[in-house]
Amino acid sequence: MNQIQCFTRKVTTQLAAFSILALPLATTAQVAHADQITFVSQGGAYQEAQTKAILDPVAQSLGITINQESAPDAWPMIRTQGATGQPIWDVVDTPTFNCIRGGEQGLIEPLDFSRIPNAESMPDGYKTPYSVAYEFYSSVLAYNPETYGDHPPQTWKDFWDIDNFPGPRALRNNPLGTLEAALMADGVAPDELYPLDVDRAYEKLEEIKPYIATWWTSGGQSAQLLHDGEVDMIMMWNGRVSSIIDAGAPAAFTYNQGVLQSTHLCVIKDAPNLDTAMKFVNAAIAPDVQADLPKYIDYGPGNPAAFQTDRISKARAAELPSSPENAAKQALMAYEWWSSPEGVEAERRWLEFMQQ
Repeated sequence: MNQIQCFTRKVTTQLAAFSILALPLATTAQVAHADQITFVSQGGAYQEAQTKAILDPVAQSLGITINQESAPDAWPMIRTQGATGQPIWDVVDTPTFNCIRGGEQGLIEPLDFSRIPNAESMPDGYKTPYSVAYEFYSSVLAYNPETYGDHPPQTWKDFWDIDNFPGPRALRNNPLGTLEAALMADGVAPDELYPLDVDRAYEKLEEIKPYIATWWTSGGQSAQLLHDGEVDMIMMWNGRVSSIIDAGAPAAFTYNQGVLQSTHLCVIKDAPNLDTAMKFVNAAIAPDVQADLPKYIDYGPGNPAAFQTDRISKARAAELPSSPENAAKQALMAYEWWSSPEGVEAERRWLEFMQQ
């Protein structure tokens, strides 16, 4: 794991209903040999939230052990396990792009959706041949309400409007989401973005580039920029701006023209616990289970059927990026386009753009 320079922690999620020490010897042996998976996510508050909302309940309902690891960037290890032919992970919660390119390179198992009935009602855009949506977040337009008063920015066109909306700005140092915002600023409707007109997007970015005070590289940095008043307007993740609002900072945001993004669940090729992994994926996207994630973090359920349960209030749904009302205002990122040759080339051009 040192080769990928990521912190790895292992946590074992055991069935809450059992205490090994209190069991007879025969039962203890059964638990010791119970079905298990190794599940990998991205660590921090997010992994803690999903442990409470999803992983612990699924472990109990399926009668399995879930061994957790954390890898903020799982791709190097996905690739390494494929190269060695000795996979040690089973299920990975990772940006959708990783699942798609991993599948195309033979590193990720194709999903048999007949074994994942909880995915049947999910929109086609929430699934790929190799993965299924697990949670949603959004890249949104955030701003300092004290700067703009009763006339806050509401669109990416406003973000590009230096005259009517003055002030330092920040964008993410990454083309995913940023090119989409540029095209919406240039008048492209959110539901008509793909395939992206890459030349047009970079031309639009050239217009705003002189006014970008910071190209941020981490969610924490983006939150600090707005919290400390270093910028008045910024593209950032909804969870990050919500956290500084909760902390009392002058901040606000809109889901209008947000870029709805997701992490997906995918299964490592020839995973050591393949059958159990598929059962886990199905259970982890069950509506009732998914509906509990927003109790612990400001991310939206990957399965929209969660909003049809009685577990998410209308007030809470209004705050979440993947609620039907908020999703309708946004552009759903097309990860399959980003994994295409055109998308790969668009990503390559970003380095040239930043160096000019």
